[in-house]
Amino acid sequence: MFKFAQLILNKIIIMKKLITLLSIAVVGFAFGQEEEPKLTFSGSVDAYYRANLDAPNDENAIAPGSSFANLSGFSLGMANIVASYEASNVGVVADLVFGPRGTDAVFASPMNSNSANIINQMYAYWNVNETVTLTMGNFNTFLGYEVISPVGNFNYSTSYLFSYGPFSHTGLKADFDFGDEVTLMAAIMNPTDLTEYNPTGDYSVGVQFGYKGQYLNYLASQDSFEIDFTGGIDFSDTFFLGINAAYFDATDDVDIDTSFAGVALYPQLATSEAFSLGLRAEYFVETEGGAGAIGAYDFNGDADVFALTLTGNYNLGNLMIKPEFRLDSASEDATFIDNDLNPSKSLSSFVLAAVYSF
Repeated sequence: MFKFAQLILNKIIIMKKLITLLSIAVVGFAFGQEEEPKLTFSGSVDAYYRANLDAPNDENAIAPGSSFANLSGFSLGMANIVASYEASNVGVVADLVFGPRGTDAVFASPMNSNSANIINQMYAYWNVNETVTLTMGNFNTFLGYEVISPVGNFNYSTSYLFSYGPFSHTGLKADFDFGDEVTLMAAIMNPTDLTEYNPTGDYSVGVQFGYKGQYLNYLASQDSFEIDFTGGIDFSDTFFLGINAAYFDATDDVDIDTSFAGVALYPQLATSEAFSLGLRAEYFVETEGGAGAIGAYDFNGDADVFALTLTGNYNLGNLMIKPEFRLDSASEDATFIDNDLNPSKSLSSFVLAAVYSF
């Protein structure tokens, strides 16, 4: 009887040990699951219809040089696919773009490959600690209010400030988060938009200081610099005002100055959970000859443009419908044309865009 009881007791002890080991294994597995590398995919697809209201819509059609929605009729935007892989405190991001909008965004590529014309971003990062993150590779610019992906913009067409500013950089940057919404970024990079490699031997430096959602940016290279402010204020749960202002100055190899400056305001009002309305009011000027994109004028002259863009955002879950009216008024006659193909200082247009994000 004693031996039988001892046998039962031994079995119970063994079962308790097995249960304990199983519990440890389950906890360890759950912990391991939290620490396992994470592979995620996201992106967007967009298309639009565009028509001039006071200018031709055939082979003579013209659009604002800044718009990024510059094709006539029913047109393609881009497909954007972003793959990210994170393991513990390190990770990589590959951001690919296909279509006309993507081609416009990576205009300086390919330089030394057959496939870089689809690379919007490609970088690796290391979260050194809770304060410091190091990033190396090709990343979108830190300047400006608007971004390449239409998902990140309220308006569908883009501003002159966005189109004239840098799109992407390749280099090494360090981001510092000091808490209380105080941030700092410092970077050393190839010259602007030279994203595959550095064919010049020159480098640029970038600095960004952020405080409570307001950002002061500075970008400088051997012959140019740009200073930029980007921010915004939530006046209420339904009304937001964004702002972007910038000044750029450069001297090329033959000592010809190129400069521009501008300011844009972005008041946005949510009228319901599904619909919001936003206005972009922008004044933009090229001085000392500029880049020559605002009309045909004397190389040493100035030109300016005032653009109003009214956009509605109708939210259908992951699908956003964006009707948009835009009026551009320039100082130079040759900037646009009218229905009779005569030079014109103004252009009004309509865009209806569909943007799906996933």
